[in-house]
Amino acid sequence: MGTYFSEIFQGLWSLLQGMAITFKEFFKPVVTVSYPYETIPMPKRYRGHVELIEDDDGKPKCIVCMACQRACPSDCISLKGEKVEGSKKKALTVYKLDFTKCSLCGSCVEACKFDALDFSKEYNLASTRKEDFYFDLLKRLEDRNR
Repeated sequence: MGTYFSEIFQGLWSLLQGMAITFKEFFKPVVTVSYPYETIPMPKRYRGHVELIEDDDGKPKCIVCMACQRACPSDCISLKGEKVEGSKKKALTVYKLDFTKCSLCGSCVEACKFDALDFSKEYNLASTRKEDFYFDLLKRLEDRNR
């Protein structure tokens, strides 16, 4: 019989503690953001998907050394390049990222010795279609420059 009343007392005590916390939090300022209409600033260290970086001429810095592709443990990067006549370097023709496989480990960015890759600040990538997560980074760079 004593345990019956002690359990009722413990239940009432936990209820009062919960109500006290709720009452205290009720008067604090609201931290909810009305998302589509308001956004919070992204921290500087936020790591989105990988993006190509452009040089001063607006072309990608990538020299198609394949270091990023070899460093990627998820095998989500594929790139191609071709030798341009009269130039010593290769020109990037295709740079694709399969973001469905990407683990955002940063190995590709660290492996690039020419600072041709960096993380984007894009965070709104919600979609129901898998095809929306296959990025052509060369095309995205060209679209950004327009």
